[in-house]
Amino acid sequence: MSPEETLDEVLAELRACRICRDAPLYLPPLPHQPRPVIQASATARICIAGQAPGTRVHASGRPFTDPSGVRLRNWLGMDETVFYDAAKVAVVPMGHCFPGLDAKGGDKPPRRECAPAWRERVFAALPRIELVLAIGRYAQSWHLGPKEAANLSATVANWREILARPVFPRVLPLPHPSWRNNAWLKRNPWFEAELLPVLRQEVARLLG
Repeated sequence: MSPEETLDEVLAELRACRICRDAPLYLPPLPHQPRPVIQASATARICIAGQAPGTRVHASGRPFTDPSGVRLRNWLGMDETVFYDAAKVAVVPMGHCFPGLDAKGGDKPPRRECAPAWRERVFAALPRIELVLAIGRYAQSWHLGPKEAANLSATVANWREILARPVFPRVLPLPHPSWRNNAWLKRNPWFEAELLPVLRQEVARLLG
């Protein structure tokens, strides 16, 4: 991002982006019309870094308008009014457009063109972000480094050390709030018992 570039300019260009459909770097091209989804304001202090929009978010054009969003807002101790207040909360997924479904009916990974094209420019225009909630492996690899841990479970289990690092913004790794992770949540009761109280405390502090 150039010194003269504002967040509004970045967002306007991002929302018009069609690189994954019209000029894909990785074939095949996106099979449907892109609809980039992002929520951001230069005053936001919390950033939710998710994976990519699903079918419901693609239809609504608004992040986390699905059961995953209900669970995520419960994790955060946050109602919809606050969650969708861009002045307080930014939502910057690794892929801004719905990537389509795989053969088993699950979401495909975020398009590989997206993060290199947009992520640094967006974050350069979000100077007040103090906490990044890295949801899932794609966000964790980008914000923590691809060699952070062998898998998501190991990364999230190391949340205390990661959150305590003297970096800005700080990063807190989370699993995806999808129902597909119900089994993971049952196998890891420490997540709700130990991590969520700290998450809600951090969120309340930054919103206060």
